[in-house]
Amino acid sequence: MSTTTIRLPEELKARITKAAEEAGTTAHNFMLEAIAARTEAQERRNEFIAEAQRRREEFERTGLAVPWEEMREFMVRLARGEGPARPAARKVGR
Repeated sequence: MSTTTIRLPEELKARITKAAEEAGTTAHNFMLEAIAARTEAQERRNEFIAEAQRRREEFERTGLAVPWEEMREFMVRLARGEGPARPAARKVGR
């Protein structure tokens, strides 16, 4: 494991210490968990953006999509547990 030094404002250090105590852990572990959680959130965001870009490029290439009204109806019925058929993509006006 490598060592990294960070400079924390005194007020933040005190808040971390208090929060860690309340969570039943050490300040060190609290900071590690916070850094890991933030890193995972950013990685998920990056994956989401990459997938959105991929889908946009596919739409630009093919022109195929499901109109919002149909997708919304599908999602509402799915949430109700109705087991609807997935709507088919087709050429849509831009």
